[in-house]
Amino acid sequence: MCGISGVFAFTDAGRNSLSALQASTDAIVSRGPDSQGHFMFDRCGLGFRRLAILDLSTDGNQPMTDESGRYTIVFNGEIFNFKELRQKLVAKGHRFHSQTDTEVVLHLYMAEGRTFLKKLNGFFDFAIYDKEEDSLFLARDRMGEKPLLVYRDEDKLLFGSEMKSLLALGIPRKLDYTSLSQYLQLNYIPGPGTIFKGVKKVLPGHYLFIKGKKVVRKQWYKIPYDAKKTNRNKLSYEQQQAKLVELLDEATARRLVADVPIGAFLSGGIDSSVVVALATRHTPHLNTFSIGFRDEPFFDETKYAKLVAERYKTNHTVFSLSNQDLYDHIFDVLNYLDEPFADSSALAVYILSKRTREKATVALSGDGADELFGGYNKHMGEFQVRQGGFKAEAVAGLDLLWNVLPKSRNSYFGNKVRQFQRFSRGMLSGPKERYWDWASFASEKDARNLLSPASRRKISNKLAERRRRDLMADLHAGGDLNEVLVTDTRMVLPYDMLAKVDLMSMANSLEVRPPFLDPNVVEFAFSIPVSSKIDANMKKKIVQDAFRPMLPEELYKRPKHGFEVPLLKWFRGELRPLIEDDLLSDDFIEAQGIFDVEAIRGLKKQLFSTSPGDVHARIWALIVFQWWWKKWMVA
Repeated sequence: MCGISGVFAFTDAGRNSLSALQASTDAIVSRGPDSQGHFMFDRCGLGFRRLAILDLSTDGNQPMTDESGRYTIVFNGEIFNFKELRQKLVAKGHRFHSQTDTEVVLHLYMAEGRTFLKKLNGFFDFAIYDKEEDSLFLARDRMGEKPLLVYRDEDKLLFGSEMKSLLALGIPRKLDYTSLSQYLQLNYIPGPGTIFKGVKKVLPGHYLFIKGKKVVRKQWYKIPYDAKKTNRNKLSYEQQQAKLVELLDEATARRLVADVPIGAFLSGGIDSSVVVALATRHTPHLNTFSIGFRDEPFFDETKYAKLVAERYKTNHTVFSLSNQDLYDHIFDVLNYLDEPFADSSALAVYILSKRTREKATVALSGDGADELFGGYNKHMGEFQVRQGGFKAEAVAGLDLLWNVLPKSRNSYFGNKVRQFQRFSRGMLSGPKERYWDWASFASEKDARNLLSPASRRKISNKLAERRRRDLMADLHAGGDLNEVLVTDTRMVLPYDMLAKVDLMSMANSLEVRPPFLDPNVVEFAFSIPVSSKIDANMKKKIVQDAFRPMLPEELYKRPKHGFEVPLLKWFRGELRPLIEDDLLSDDFIEAQGIFDVEAIRGLKKQLFSTSPGDVHARIWALIVFQWWWKKWMVA
């Protein structure tokens, strides 16, 4: 696991960026604290920071150049089947000088060109420079587990694992107001957009090939879903369960390869418990890590994690946190973000990663299971909408009531009203409108109303619509729930869930590996019918049923709780001065010119009312943006 950056100049003016290559790798030191390296030739510069996982010797350092001196690579990620690929290359006469997966990727490109990507089982972003051809090849993994950003103008193309690298390379700091509008809706920015004009996220499963001034973009992988060919898997439900156990067991075993201490996150939920149960088949005395919330017992699941740890005799560590512990890390998270990202659960992931890094360099996780197999409340809501029936119609029929009753995430009744209102609204919408609504914290209208008139004029309606259309291309009237899940894997998974884990783990020099996102598991997930994933009584059905014999029964006798950071308490307490006197003060908002003063006042009024609804999430998005603005746009 590492961080990469680079420059490919088109003109003499573009070559000036090469002098900032050192600064660009310095900016991402936490991604690779073990070593750094740089490659320069003519108009190409490649930068690298290393977090040593495989072959800890200097043979594994990068940039790495082949024997002939023609090809040079910087590689971020892990290839879990690299040993098998290496054996085949050796049989064809290739010689290796390290025990790394990086060298295998380099030789595959030498042997097969751009067609080799589908052979890789792992996560990655990388760049390969061909000195003879004077070309650059950039690629990103299937699911978007590793980030890759690109900036291009008439003089150069710049790339990096994080925005910090590009900022160090001197990209223009021009706000993309279309991305800002989507951020205010979703609390994150979906690709290919970023907060800066001209900077794009390379989409998952895509590559770029640059030669001369020509940039070729191509999709090399697409999630194997076809609405016209659903239910391709002809196995019985019992056989499907056995197949899932087999595939996930293989995926977990693959992800235990490392030359450094390895462990697993264990939340007490089904997904992480499944991964731990399988991992202990292949490694004795697995290290497992949980965080507990002693001030928030409703969200504390450590007792369930302990049951799993005891059954599988893991070396279990619980990090018991108070609300003060959480609060003490807020500003560490805010300072690390180089693009606005307001999923507040990132705070818990940051602390878990920080504490885990004290004992391990790699951790397995259960990420991806919810998106593949239908584990969220919104998936049950979508199922119910599509099924129809008396209950669904009754909730929708009381739409006026849900609109007037008080709503809040911080009470059982208020949260139910909030959920009923969203469900009712969804019943009256088409699949695309409903999906975007349920993915959002604010409607497009409400988000734009937060902006000043001048800011609203800078939004491209055509660009916003095109981005939404591309993200929801698989949603159609009359389809089934699998089209919603594949949309989640294209939008929510790479730009919210995986981005959160990557950012917060790499801030602490920790590599996280999710077995559920193995390509074989993903392909299987989209070969089985919706009936195997969800019914009127159970979400993520096949995962729960397949692994029931391996897990404590107590895990099945409780509702699932997603952790809620106590933002509302902080906003009404410790963080109130930051809101009222600094980041969201009338004076600052007016001087900044981005937001509408009256609209921000309205949000603050709602925040301190008896019916806050989801406003704390919207306030958090504004705090994150304002903090980011002061750090990256003012300072």
